[in-house]
Amino acid sequence: MDLQRFVAGLFAFALVTVGAGSSVAAAPARPAAPSPAVSTPAGQDVTLRLGQEAAVQGRDLTVRYTRLVADSRCRPGMQCVWQGEATLAFLLSEPGRGESTTAELHSGPRTGPQATTFAGSHVELVSVTEDGGQATVRVG
Repeated sequence: MDLQRFVAGLFAFALVTVGAGSSVAAAPARPAAPSPAVSTPAGQDVTLRLGQEAAVQGRDLTVRYTRLVADSRCRPGMQCVWQGEATLAFLLSEPGRGESTTAELHSGPRTGPQATTFAGSHVELVSVTEDGGQATVRVG
């Protein structure tokens, strides 16, 4: 085999390798369409999908489930020494005043708070689905 054929073969191999690598690159994730806001009476449980917001009736307060921060809960069918916990992030807002804060709430008491206070209201994480896609909160 002569040098010219070897170099041409090597160049062709490099092009195929680079092309194959770029063809498996993941497309950018498209943001999920926002879930419609819900209205809830104070003191009652409300279940929010990830990205969904609840307006508390009679109060200048909204609660939005923004993301699942961490999840160490035992998976279904597994035997675990420790049950584990999920940590969820919420955006709490007073739209009328333009005030807001973020809160990370935990599904169990071992690693952090299960509730917080904002705008004179108590916001408590009641439960979270296995996949973290929905969270139930109580605003009192």
